Amino acid sequence: MPNFARWSDGLAPGHGRDARGILTIGGIAADTLAERFGTPALFIDLRVLDTALSGLIDAARPHAIGISYAGKALLLAGLVRFLDAYPIGIDVSSLGELATAERAGFAAKRLTLHGAGKTLTELDAALAGRVGRLVIDGIDELRALCARAHTGALDILLRLNTGIEAHTHAFVRTAGDESKFGLAPHELDAALALLRKTPVLRVRGVHAHIGSQIYDAAPFVANARALQEALSQVHESGFAQADTMVIGGGFGVAMRPGEAGALLDSAAVLNAVAAERDPGMHVEIEPGRALVAAAGTSLYRVLAIKRFDRRRYAIVDGSMADNPRPALYDAYHHVTAVRTSDAADMPTTVSGRSCENDRLADAMLPEDLRAGDMLALCTTGAYTYSMASNYNRFERPPVIALGTDGVHPWTRRETLDDVLGLDV
Repeated sequence: MPNFARWSDGLAPGHGRDARGILTIGGIAADTLAERFGTPALFIDLRVLDTALSGLIDAARPHAIGISYAGKALLLAGLVRFLDAYPIGIDVSSLGELATAERAGFAAKRLTLHGAGKTLTELDAALAGRVGRLVIDGIDELRALCARAHTGALDILLRLNTGIEAHTHAFVRTAGDESKFGLAPHELDAALALLRKTPVLRVRGVHAHIGSQIYDAAPFVANARALQEALSQVHESGFAQADTMVIGGGFGVAMRPGEAGALLDSAAVLNAVAAERDPGMHVEIEPGRALVAAAGTSLYRVLAIKRFDRRRYAIVDGSMADNPRPALYDAYHHVTAVRTSDAADMPTTVSGRSCENDRLADAMLPEDLRAGDMLALCTTGAYTYSMASNYNRFERPPVIALGTDGVHPWTRRETLDDVLGLDV
């Protein structure tokens, strides 16, 4: 029986083995899925996603902590429709993400618009009421918004660079001197002065996100303390209605067997943060990867096995085009062979077929692995499809949702006509 909450017997959440020893994803044999949808393909197990959502909602409820899903992790109309049933909002960071949420019928008041460099069109969309809130990410952005805010009203949050640096890869760190995000501390007074002259922009609170894959509560607590100090400054400047502190996301995810993930101790993190807040203050979090990563499995077929003096390669039919994370910042994905084998495991580099040395993973895989076998890359629900490209003019794979009520394609596989469709 698959475990939808955590790794079990070396298998990722939602994975199992059928009577033949074939890997199952969401209770369906991988070879059955591959026969129907081909490879490469990304499968989202909705039971795993529900477990993550329900667990975090339950942990947040005693503290009345609000949750918004960070859409940048993965945002498709089918996913938005699934999320709509849960008491959460969604963060969008572009017109494309906003349009996706709108197409799925997600209420504007539950949307928050983010972005380190918003276009005027995006600012106008916020002013037109297409989102419930706008997060101000810089002083120039605020000046542009103030110049355009002639009628109506808009709730805003001020994103601050609190300087709290989580110990994560530099490319996914979003606070500190090496980060582009948020207002610098010395800019807060100037921002508040602009807002006093523009009363249609209603300051509702402050925001800071410090990074990704954080397994320790301490950085979140430090961030909450810094935001609380900033919120006091906002109050002293005349914005008494500002009562919200958004500490961002970045909760770590269990990426391999035996590794603790933040969803397993999210209650402890939220307890610690809630203890820091003043009475009457509203706290929110913005998880993305922590909710959807474990629900995703990328299924690949081995095209070739290559043996050199010191390394064996398994070349698969995917590449950095459908999962750039290992190439970008050495992200880890556990690899599981679809068929069981009595052969001994040996070190194997799983690589894609692009014109780069695109290592997807280093893994221990059966010595008798051969062309035609299939491999599953685990925890690929976040930042794979959303970051995918058409490098080498590859077609992007489909995204297929696996639920208790059946199989639901969320995207189809791209065709060459799709890839060439913008050529003129």
